[in-house]
Amino acid sequence: MKNVNYFMLRTIFALVIGLVLIIWPANALIYLVITIGILFMVPGLIAIFGYLLRNKQRYPDARFPLTGAGSVLFGILLLAMPGFFVNILMYLLGFILVLGGIQQIASLVSARKWGRVPGGFYIVPVLILICGIVVLFNPFGVAATALVLLGIASMVYGVSELVNWFRFGHRNDDIDEAKILP
Repeated sequence: MKNVNYFMLRTIFALVIGLVLIIWPANALIYLVITIGILFMVPGLIAIFGYLLRNKQRYPDARFPLTGAGSVLFGILLLAMPGFFVNILMYLLGFILVLGGIQQIASLVSARKWGRVPGGFYIVPVLILICGIVVLFNPFGVAATALVLLGIASMVYGVSELVNWFRFGHRNDDIDEAKILP
C-alpha cells in the first residue's frame, strides 16, 4: 500500500466527518462510529484483496497482511456495536484534532525549506490544535455544540490541508507526510 495517497485519505475523511457532525449533530456520534468503522474496513480489505490477488510466482513469500485483517475486524466491531464506542469517541476525536494540528504545523515548518511560509498559514493549525485540546478536557460539556465545533474544525482541517498542498505540495510531495505519525 505504498502508493496510497495518505494526504488525500486524511483530507477526505476529515471533510466527511466534519460534514456528518455539522448536518446531524443529534445522531452524529452513532453515524461517526459507523463511518469510522467503514473507514477502518476499506484499507484493510484493500490490503487483504491485494494479498489474495497478488502474482504468486513473483511474490511467493508474501506475508498475510495481519494489520489489514485487524483493521477489518475492528471496523466490523465498530459497525456491530456503535453505541459502545460513543462514550470514548469524543476523546478520540479531540486526540485526532490535536494530532492533525501538530501534523499541519510540522508540514509548514518542513515547507520552510523551499521558501517563506507566511505566519497566517499557522493560524488554522494552531486553532485546530486548541480546538482538540478543548474537546479533550471538556468532551461532554455541551454535546451538540461540541459536535458542531468538532465538525467545523474537521472541515477547516480538510480544507486547510488542501490549501497547504496546493500552496506547498507541488514543490515536494513529502511535505504533507511529516513523520509525526507512524
